[in-house]
Amino acid sequence: MLVLGTTNEGKVRELLELLEPHGVGCRSLAGLAGAVEVEETGATFAENAALKAAAQAVAVGAWVLAEDSGLVVPALGGAPGVLSARFSGAQGDRRTVDACNSQLLLERLRGAVDRAAHYACHAALADPGGRIVATSSGTCHGVLAEAPRGVGGFGYDPLFIVPEYQRTFGEIPAAVKGIVSHRGRALRGILPAILRLVVAPR
Repeated sequence: MLVLGTTNEGKVRELLELLEPHGVGCRSLAGLAGAVEVEETGATFAENAALKAAAQAVAVGAWVLAEDSGLVVPALGGAPGVLSARFSGAQGDRRTVDACNSQLLLERLRGAVDRAAHYACHAALADPGGRIVATSSGTCHGVLAEAPRGVGGFGYDPLFIVPEYQRTFGEIPAAVKGIVSHRGRALRGILPAILRLVVAPR
């Protein structure tokens, strides 16, 4: 059994859609005995992914796949970056926090000519002893809309326009997002290690 090192429902849904067709049995941290809160003190997505994977693997005694991801906006000096999920400092349910984060992002970009952005995702796989045995990364480049479009996805998705489709992640089907997204690319990069180390030994 592979444990997904997150309780974020949007991330869990996307990860399950990517992994289950390959016969990877997995579950999230939600309600899992022993799971711990991991402080994301890393300066990069890669550092945070490794921190979460290693700590949770030791805590629950299982293989753990963790990822850290976010939106990078060059016009804002790379913000929100590793602070993407807590950019506005808002509290509440995920939907409320997402809305506040997106609103602050739009405020910071008001009048900006350069609205280029990219999503980045780093994934790390840890064995039950907490050793990182595989990592991967993925990016997806786009531009930011001036107002949310679509109700799909989560986080900044309704603002992130994918140039090839001229639609936001909030508008395109989940299956399409899984192919072109940063998370989809990172997961496909680490999948061979999961199949070799977690699935094959059974």
